[in-house]
Amino acid sequence: MNIIPYILSIILGLNVLLALAIIFLERRDASATWAWLMVLLFIPIAGFLLYLIFGRRLSKKEIFTWDKKSRLGLLTLVQEQLKSIENRTLEVRHKDIIPYEDLIYMHLKNNDALLSQDNEVEVYTDGQKKFHALIEDIEKATDHVHLLYYIFRDDNLGERLAEVLIRKAKENVDVKILYDDMGSRLLSKAYIRKIKEAGGEVESFFPSLIPKVNLKINYRNHRKLAIIDGKIGYIGGFNIGDEYLGFSRRFGYWRDTHLRVRGGAVHHMQTRFILDWNHASRRDISYEERYYQAESKGDVGMQIVSSGPDSEWEQIKNGYIKMIMSAKESVYIQTPYFIPDDSLLDALRIAALSGVDVRLMIPNKPDHPFVYWATFSNVGDLLAAGAKIYVYQKGFLHAKTIVVDEKIASVGTANIDVRSFKLNFEVNAFLYHPDTAKELADRFHEDLVESTELTYKLYQSRTTWIRFKESISRLLSPIL
Repeated sequence: MNIIPYILSIILGLNVLLALAIIFLERRDASATWAWLMVLLFIPIAGFLLYLIFGRRLSKKEIFTWDKKSRLGLLTLVQEQLKSIENRTLEVRHKDIIPYEDLIYMHLKNNDALLSQDNEVEVYTDGQKKFHALIEDIEKATDHVHLLYYIFRDDNLGERLAEVLIRKAKENVDVKILYDDMGSRLLSKAYIRKIKEAGGEVESFFPSLIPKVNLKINYRNHRKLAIIDGKIGYIGGFNIGDEYLGFSRRFGYWRDTHLRVRGGAVHHMQTRFILDWNHASRRDISYEERYYQAESKGDVGMQIVSSGPDSEWEQIKNGYIKMIMSAKESVYIQTPYFIPDDSLLDALRIAALSGVDVRLMIPNKPDHPFVYWATFSNVGDLLAAGAKIYVYQKGFLHAKTIVVDEKIASVGTANIDVRSFKLNFEVNAFLYHPDTAKELADRFHEDLVESTELTYKLYQSRTTWIRFKESISRLLSPIL
């Protein structure tokens, strides 16, 4: 008896049950619901398997755990800052912060993101300069080096970094590397082994229980953090790999944005690293042993804001929207992907329609084709509202930067897409400092020289084939 029809019937039946579960039980966004229903309808067998891997929601149970003493200490500080804002008694180093107390309050209330105002910030947009500075700082480390990167490669840059880390580990500096299992899937075991043999520790985030099979593949730790001796921190878009130095034939020059920070914000970056490390490792870091007195004479106000699929709120996206809605003059955005949900897209359209100078810069080449075409589909909505769109031509634009009125800014790891807002673990620095915001705005204007403007007329002249690719990509964008 041929049992294949019966097996197909069972699979198709499971497809129907799964479709019903998506509609009635999971309470997804309507766009994501329709996207998954399309996948199940048109590719019923493979679609079922795709849903098992990519569609299942992450449990909302607490992933990142605290010891009670440290958690209580943080909450006490958060409550103190919240009350100072409520009572209009927040002490500020710059009066420019005052108009953004509601943004600060939102991050405090919903993300426990403490405000520090003693930071020094250096902006890096070139990979060669950023990694030269990072390696130089690691060379000077005397206590510990904590690295968290989505992508860690064992190419020339990876080897340069390994040499320094191995040397520091042999000098009894505590070296810890945390990488994402999906993003760094090509990292060799030999690379990891030699760092461990020197005394360093290496862990992966959401590792595969079975080689090459990872049911949490859709939930990625996309954060990039480096903390040296608890006194210097790096945060931004660069990963570890030769392409980030501009050595990729495919991408050419790599344009990104990264910050080197000294001051109280490093303490909060350290907290983020420890939470992630303690989830991935059985050898927990004690919170108290990794905090040091900030050594800074800076005056940059900053909050370190995290988001992820474990969170009730999309904190970084909400921060972006709040910034955009506060704009009176300008909004400058650089992102490799532009796949906003309706709330963020509406905020940008309203700003543009209100006379705010809204400018968006995107890359001229794809690293993910579907995402690339979905991006071009979405920019049409902004062009129609009067926003200006620029396509960066010098190489690949990977920066995740937003600057509002040249007074506040955000730099970090979150792209403007559904994945960054809902599925990835991300971290951004929100900066309340006109000089730093002005510097980031100046970098944006410098990049305009290397860009071409995509006018509404030019956009409307797209070929039918391009429109077709955009339409399919846009339909699937909620699950990309």
